[in-house]
Amino acid sequence: MKVTALTTQLVNLPLDKPIRTAIHDMRSVGCVCLTIHTDHGLVGEAYAFSLNALRLNVFDDMVKGLAHLVVGKDPHYSEGIWQSIWQEINPSGLKGVTVSALSTIDTALWDIVGKAAKQPLYKLFGACRDSVATYASGGLWLSASVDELVAEADELVEQGFVAMKLRLGKATIAEDIERVKQVRKTIGPDIELLCDANQAFTPKHAIRLGQELQTHGVNWFEEPVAAYDLKGHARVRDALSLDVASGEGEYTRFGIQAMIADGAVDILMPDLQRIGGLTEMLRVAHLADAHNLPISTHMFTEQSLSIAGSCNNCISVEHMPWYARLFNESMVLEGGKVNMPKGHGLGFTFNTDLLGHYSIN
Repeated sequence: MKVTALTTQLVNLPLDKPIRTAIHDMRSVGCVCLTIHTDHGLVGEAYAFSLNALRLNVFDDMVKGLAHLVVGKDPHYSEGIWQSIWQEINPSGLKGVTVSALSTIDTALWDIVGKAAKQPLYKLFGACRDSVATYASGGLWLSASVDELVAEADELVEQGFVAMKLRLGKATIAEDIERVKQVRKTIGPDIELLCDANQAFTPKHAIRLGQELQTHGVNWFEEPVAAYDLKGHARVRDALSLDVASGEGEYTRFGIQAMIADGAVDILMPDLQRIGGLTEMLRVAHLADAHNLPISTHMFTEQSLSIAGSCNNCISVEHMPWYARLFNESMVLEGGKVNMPKGHGLGFTFNTDLLGHYSIN
């Protein structure tokens, strides 16, 4: 089997309403939807995204610029292709859009491998479970009022979620804590409440806030300080009893290795687009496991299920509904867990009608 072509379609998916975190103002998510074609009729699909579709053409150009390293190759040689791309992008930098393009190509190649084997990828990788814990991440934004937070939290419980994430980053600790208190009051003591600061704070502010969060049953404190401030992460982690989670901003195993070396986190959160695709995500999961650290995958819920179903130290996936419209298949939530896909490969295929409707090519 040989790869014959790479094609892309650019789409922009509008959000239901504008939302905000401490560092993001979001109205839509733009996606470069990649299809890798083969001479056996099998295709592999994956996507990269950009908030508000900003610089989406840059991602598209980078993916297309690597096609010569993929066309004519057997997709089963995913490791060899990964290494050839890694060498190719070295002069342009081993972080950023270069790695995002590598990630997208690698994930689509694995989709073909699973389809050729007629197996879901999580089984091909060596399954350890058929469902995984998840948390609702599509609501409870910083831009929401307290009343809106309460209504959203109640709705998420009704949908069957047993864990959810609340964004923090208000000007004062008192404001953030009031929001935590009202959400906790709404969901009760048995629902996990995770808090994400989106890099909003200095270490001192994060520690003071974290000490308050501990008294309200918060299960983890995510990105309390700037993503690059690993020593600041470590200071916060050492000062608190609740878990510190981070890592979505790190690129490849080398970024994750630095976080581990600095003792920055209790829970690592690799992002499929930044980490280097499924090939590198597997390496990162095993690296974390070797240091007795759990991972919880960031975004890319559908594609990350192949990792969650095959890596025992993956404790959860982020349930982000933004991209569900891209696919013909839907995730299945039961008992607060997401079931592994039954389809071959990644188990999710692009909805071509939807892509055409939102196309910006």
